[in-house]
Amino acid sequence: MSEYLIKNGFVFDPVQGIKGDKADIAVKDGKIVKSSEISSKAKTIDAKGKSVMAGAVEIHAHIAGPKVNEGRNYRPEEKLFGYTPKKTGSRMAGGFSIPTTFKTGYEYARMGYTTAMEAAMPPLYARHVHEEIKDTPIIDEGAYPVFGNNWFVLEYLKNKEIENVAAYIAWLLTETKGYAVKIVNPGGTEAWGWGLNCISIHDPVPYFDVTPAQIVQGLLEANEYLGLPHSIHVHTNNLGNPGNYETTLDTFKLAEGYKAKNKFGREQVLHHTHVQFHSYGGDNWGNFESKSKEIMEYVNKHDNITIDLGQVTLDETTTMTADGPFEHHLTELNHLKWANVDVELETAAGIVPYIYSPNIKVCGIQWAIGLELALLAKDPMRTFITTDHPNAGPFTRYPRVMKWLMSEKARKDQIDAFKYSDKVVAATHLASLDRELTMYELAQMTRAGPAKALGLAHLYGGLKPGMDADIAIYDLNPEKPATPDEIEAAFSRARYVMKSGTPVVVDGEIVSHGNKRTLWVNAKVNENPQVVRDIKDKFLRYYSVNQANYKVANHFVPNPYIIEVDATQ
Repeated sequence: MSEYLIKNGFVFDPVQGIKGDKADIAVKDGKIVKSSEISSKAKTIDAKGKSVMAGAVEIHAHIAGPKVNEGRNYRPEEKLFGYTPKKTGSRMAGGFSIPTTFKTGYEYARMGYTTAMEAAMPPLYARHVHEEIKDTPIIDEGAYPVFGNNWFVLEYLKNKEIENVAAYIAWLLTETKGYAVKIVNPGGTEAWGWGLNCISIHDPVPYFDVTPAQIVQGLLEANEYLGLPHSIHVHTNNLGNPGNYETTLDTFKLAEGYKAKNKFGREQVLHHTHVQFHSYGGDNWGNFESKSKEIMEYVNKHDNITIDLGQVTLDETTTMTADGPFEHHLTELNHLKWANVDVELETAAGIVPYIYSPNIKVCGIQWAIGLELALLAKDPMRTFITTDHPNAGPFTRYPRVMKWLMSEKARKDQIDAFKYSDKVVAATHLASLDRELTMYELAQMTRAGPAKALGLAHLYGGLKPGMDADIAIYDLNPEKPATPDEIEAAFSRARYVMKSGTPVVVDGEIVSHGNKRTLWVNAKVNENPQVVRDIKDKFLRYYSVNQANYKVANHFVPNPYIIEVDATQ
């Protein structure tokens, strides 16, 4: 491995508390080291007048798997959004809201992202997910299997068998090479199989007679029993409906009194994803309004919760989620094409295109709510920037989101461009917020915070000696004021990106596919004969595949980074 010395840059590293000081960063054998540990032969990279951060960490995006691939088939018009790398050795790529695997890796890397997590893996199709992860260049990836509508989980929770839930989670994570416990519309997606839904956290699931509250709380307890690196990752009920902020607060309250039990530095027990879609007031689309203040007042007071934004980017995009009932509801609203699928005993999914138009009042309000959540956050280490890609917009718009968060002028210009700007202002709080995020706060929201919440702070999110040499250099000089357009341009095209000590982006262009890894958790529990019998029985009676064909074999994951968890002690 080569040695490097990055000199003269303005360093922003929340892990070490460095807030724009000029400092050198030394790299050896893929790791960040002290400057004294490299030789005189180290290659020097001059970062004078530029900002240096760790590689960014994506905590929630839909970037691999069957619904993503179906979305590509579903939107053939997106082939017009092509990308041809200028350097030899890279592949042509295409797609906008649902880019190809190659474009996914390239575009994340060009923005300075070096790690991304697939947010909803149907266990039955885990092989497909891992095939696409393997095919995506440069970035490290992991995937969250979905548990909130799984028949095993529902039956065990109905009988209050938390240890059985934990044993099943451990088995499924290992079988699917998964990373964390994902919960989508708990109970509601299973109810959709009966033509129903769970709107509140207290609506019973048909046949199983458990409630979303019991599902979330039971999986939380099992997650902490196992001591997994990431908390439960929750997409709660009643997404996208006026008045749903009350459901969100009810879900938050399920975590009260719980403390994290793990060895990975994670302090939270519940991560709530794409909170913008869950922060709505009013009781119809006519009086629809922001409830971001109520949401963030709770989050700011409870340090055992993390959230991500789900920021609307005002683009045409493709919504896709394991919340099957919501996608059917959405197609009834916009009358665009729709696909839904049920995944046997485990989950479901839906796909509907959507246009977030600046000429529609509701879209303007949604846009404002996401920004409000970030600007009202008192702890940037617990609030993370996402677009719920591609649901609120493509991840490639992160530089634009950063511009809006760092520039009050950029926000005002966008508000003024809305057709119904007066109504958007009246229904939201954004116009009264003059906060502008600093580079340090941005590093917290996109690097150190997500890495810590994932239990990966020993690897990612910082520039401390011993950590992976994932480094991004941006053409931003903190000593000189930058215009909104300069902010967006800098974060769109990093000057230099290093992944595990290998340069992968130079002057905004891909120069190497690097040596990516797949992150997964190997969780061990005491032998549980009942769960073993239940798994065997359900595969014989209900599954369309043989249990022996369910497991993701090691050759599907050629370069793994395995997180070992042992709950037998």
